Amino acid sequence: MVQQTLKSPTDLLHFQLRTAMTMENDSLAALGELQKAAKTAEIKQLFRHHAGETKEQIANLQQVFRLLEFKESTAPSPSTKGISKQAASLLERSAPKLRDQVALTSALGNEHYEISAYQSLIVPTTAMGFSEVVSLLQANLDQEVHTSEELQKTLQKILA
Repeated sequence: MVQQTLKSPTDLLHFQLRTAMTMENDSLAALGELQKAAKTAEIKQLFRHHAGETKEQIANLQQVFRLLEFKESTAPSPSTKGISKQAASLLERSAPKLRDQVALTSALGNEHYEISAYQSLIVPTTAMGFSEVVSLLQANLDQEVHTSEELQKTLQKILA
């Protein structure tokens, strides 16, 4: 496998956007698995809702690629693959009564990774003056933060 050398801030930005696209696609797949694993209708619905938001986030990233005139593609995202593997491992080991808690905890970890990824994209695009791009990335970040808060509140509720 040929390793691409990133030589400029633009190369790095393009690579990070490609990784973000993979991250969101991986998240969409993981949400389907978490929805299947969840036991309660409320938590299944929470994952369905977030899957819809994730599709919007993918569309926003597609728009970012167009605005920046970058070829839309993906790049490896070992972090999201690892988060998904960890979730699957925990779910496999968990008694049915723990499935909701494990699913929420796993999703929460993924959200925090996504929040960090979007923050890392917003800083350079702001510095480069790409205001439309920043708006799209900020919309994704806002959804991720909101979802993280929802997951945390739901987790607190089921553990109360």
